[in-house]
Amino acid sequence: MSELRTERLVLRGWRDTDLAPWAAMNSDPEVRRHFPGVLTREQSQASMARFQAEIDRRGWGWWAVEVVATGEFIGFTGLSPVEDVMPFTGVEAGWRLARSAWGHGYASEAARAVVAFGLDSLELPEILAVTTVTNLRSQAVMRRIGMSRDPADDFDDPTMPPGPLRPSVLYRLPRGSGSHRPIEP
Repeated sequence: MSELRTERLVLRGWRDTDLAPWAAMNSDPEVRRHFPGVLTREQSQASMARFQAEIDRRGWGWWAVEVVATGEFIGFTGLSPVEDVMPFTGVEAGWRLARSAWGHGYASEAARAVVAFGLDSLELPEILAVTTVTNLRSQAVMRRIGMSRDPADDFDDPTMPPGPLRPSVLYRLPRGSGSHRPIEP
């Protein structure tokens, strides 16, 4: 799958022209509030290369998000297998947008597309989403796209340093739950 489209967004592979806005986004402390720190330009470039390599290898992964009307790069969304160190397994959906893209419903729109792709096209049994306990904006997106949380699944994220970023929540959306809308052909 080279790209996914929604009414307002294109979820696509990474381009060299994405580096400047991606690096700017990753150097914004507010965008990175729920992560251990900001990223350098070099770290952002390395993540782009890693993301594109995963898309090339699997046909899906962390896609760049572009606004159809303007062609503007606004962040990323996608699916990825859960890291081996986590206390659960599966495939997780995720998203991160530039601050200028917040509040327009783009995260929910993009997340719905990747969840539908994962459940319908990849026929995954469920899609997971993980964030810190304090990331209420992401948790709101998870609820908006039909995911639910069982507090018994909450955990301390072993990939985070000790402190306020470690307590995390796990949301789930099982296939066949009827909570997602299939993507348009």
